[in-house]
Amino acid sequence: MNQSAKFWDKIAKRYSKRPVADEASYQEKLRVTHTYFRPDAEVLEFGCGTGSTAINHSPYVRHIHAIDISSKMIEIAQEKADEGKVSNVTFEQSTIEGVSVPDQSLDAVLGLSILHLLENKEGAIAKVHRMLKPGGVFVTSTTCLGDSMKFFKLIAPVGKLFGLMPLLKVFTTGELSASLTDAGFEIDHQWQPGKSNAVFIVAKKAE
Repeated sequence: MNQSAKFWDKIAKRYSKRPVADEASYQEKLRVTHTYFRPDAEVLEFGCGTGSTAINHSPYVRHIHAIDISSKMIEIAQEKADEGKVSNVTFEQSTIEGVSVPDQSLDAVLGLSILHLLENKEGAIAKVHRMLKPGGVFVTSTTCLGDSMKFFKLIAPVGKLFGLMPLLKVFTTGELSASLTDAGFEIDHQWQPGKSNAVFIVAKKAE
């Protein structure tokens, strides 16, 4: 098990009990995402955490394959789905690098609060692009610390070394947008509730 998985396993129970920091913004992101869904949609969510977002989206699509690096997060997510009798979400311990999905087989991919936690976000974005059907969308909500907290480039490696925080990459909104467009996406929707908030983007693969 790598260090990131150990970190998220350790905090999974505490994380699952934490309330949403900005409920109004969360609900707006759900609403916007639903406008891109269809009843027959096949969806992947990577970095699904304890499954709340996948479960919230489940009534709007055919199926969601939700993955996370943490086995403890996945256990909690499955418990939530079982309690809610949600049958069209499949939870699996995996990473975006390790998951096997045929090219051009998905209508939407969700990567929420995850791109800044990856060693290679460009590789992940490229893989998402391959997995999506033409016209499919990649929905992201990403903390871009490079816009306001560049000093985290110095702090993050130390925190990771001592197990105090997970891997954390520092980049700007502009750099994130460039990573998406360089991979072949077009930015279809972009919103940031406040200067220090995560940037919500819906990027579309050309039809």
